[in-house]
Amino acid sequence: MTNVLVITGDPIGAKMAGPAIRAWNMARVLSTENEVVLLTTTRLEQVDAPFRLECVRPGENAKFADVHTWADVVVFQGHALDQFEALRTSPKVLVADIYDPMHLEMLEQGRELGRATWDLRVGTATRVLNDQLALADFFLCASERQRLFYLGQLAGLGRITPATYENDPHLRGLLDVAPFGVPQEPPAHERDAVKGVVPGIGKDDRLLIWGGGLYSWFDPVTLIRAVAALAERRPDLRLFFLGTKHPGVEEMGIVRDSFDLARELGVLGSAVFFNETWVEYADRQNHLTESDAGVSTHLSHLETTFSFRTRILDYLWAGLPMVVTDGDSFAELVEAENLGIVVPAQDASALEGAIDRVLYDTEFAETVRRNVERVREDFVWERVLEPLVEFVRAPRRAADHSAGRADRSSGRKRRKPFGPGHDIRMFWHYWRADGPAAAVRRMTSRLRRG
Repeated sequence: MTNVLVITGDPIGAKMAGPAIRAWNMARVLSTENEVVLLTTTRLEQVDAPFRLECVRPGENAKFADVHTWADVVVFQGHALDQFEALRTSPKVLVADIYDPMHLEMLEQGRELGRATWDLRVGTATRVLNDQLALADFFLCASERQRLFYLGQLAGLGRITPATYENDPHLRGLLDVAPFGVPQEPPAHERDAVKGVVPGIGKDDRLLIWGGGLYSWFDPVTLIRAVAALAERRPDLRLFFLGTKHPGVEEMGIVRDSFDLARELGVLGSAVFFNETWVEYADRQNHLTESDAGVSTHLSHLETTFSFRTRILDYLWAGLPMVVTDGDSFAELVEAENLGIVVPAQDASALEGAIDRVLYDTEFAETVRRNVERVREDFVWERVLEPLVEFVRAPRRAADHSAGRADRSSGRKRRKPFGPGHDIRMFWHYWRADGPAAAVRRMTSRLRRG
């Protein structure tokens, strides 16, 4: 039996977003064979779990040392290497979960920021990922497309060498694929959540669900335009955005833009609806099972190419036909397995036609639902996490790490990315880059989240 420490930077509790959901399920699946601690660096609510839960904030080094000493394997996401210096020279086996190419994500997320802050965010994310790729023993990404991307990054960092290649010519022992997953049990409807509950959405309306948050790399604008046009001849059409306030991310401008557009087109509260909070993880099934189809639309750019839209897994779980934008690995799956309809980016006319078909062509929708139920089995958590489970059964240091982690570190002197000193530096950065008002606003939001 192995002692496994799983670290996430997202809040753990009733309302969890993607990174926390993924870490939770890693801990759950691993706990059937191992002793597991799930650690959050931000916020922990008291919830039942088949493993131990801890909250250790950056800088609480003594508290972190206790769980780090106990662990044989450390599985981490995000900024853990920066937050806990002990991991950089750790004698433990380190597994980096890099399912989110955050440096590419930040290229889009930072667009609405000033250029200096955009440069800082992208540069920081790139350094954080490069540090993980330089120091960890084993990596998990979300798709074969991502895997090819990260193999290039690993090669650039000098990790693809005779030592790592000699006994592992496909490098699966260094970098493998573990997509986001779904529960083994199909969702069960336990209470009315949307139809007949949300004012303006009736029991017999056709419900199209947007199953996650609103971020700047998505394209709700084209979707709202398509729904507004279709609603003129389909008066029972309802689009419901499941969440607008991510529990760990500052609200982006696209949220307000979406509200404003729906209001401008006269469909806010009649054909387009927004849940202005975040649905509890254990409650999302009630919203999904009342839906008739799922939708995910995004813009066309580099982030799209290597993304893995986790909300689409919930559509699979709930057996929903779906409409998705072309360009990512999930669009390939939807098209190949006939799980719905794939449309070009920012094509409102094609989107309108696709929504009409998945919601109102009964024969087509039933065929798609059968395909979704078949493909769903490939994505249950127990199956997608098999590479991690197998690795933890026989954990090992990477073949090129025999000399110790310190030799692979960049050696640069790094400032702590937390604490009062960091907050002061960020305040002055925002002041110089974006002005006093923006500095106060961003720091207030930052301190609230912290």
